[in-house]
Amino acid sequence: MTEESGVIMVTMNYVPGKNITKVIGTIWGITVRSRGIGGNIMAGLRSLGGGEIKEYSKMLSDARNTAMDRLRDSAKQLGANAVIELRFDSSDIGQVMTEIVAYGTAVIVEDASGTAERVTLS
Repeated sequence: MTEESGVIMVTMNYVPGKNITKVIGTIWGITVRSRGIGGNIMAGLRSLGGGEIKEYSKMLSDARNTAMDRLRDSAKQLGANAVIELRFDSSDIGQVMTEIVAYGTAVIVEDASGTAERVTLS
């Protein structure tokens, strides 16, 4: 569970210790990344030897972080204080770009105030 900038983000369909009081809806954060021609050549040469291609690993990690930041910003703009069911998706655009999407459901949660009841979405 991550809580940065006032927005809790979880992969579960509930937030432990909180009740969902309002469902705002599906939101996403998107980024598209491409390695320059030099990076593609270097990665291509490294792929000949097998193993991890660190240039791409770093690029994709940075892209996921950017997509999550944009998802968090979108949730804040809509007045949500949490995102549940956080997921990632990716796809290639042509053979030189990768799209990374972070998506989930924006909700408003409040402390459970001692109740054992939990609101979940099916």
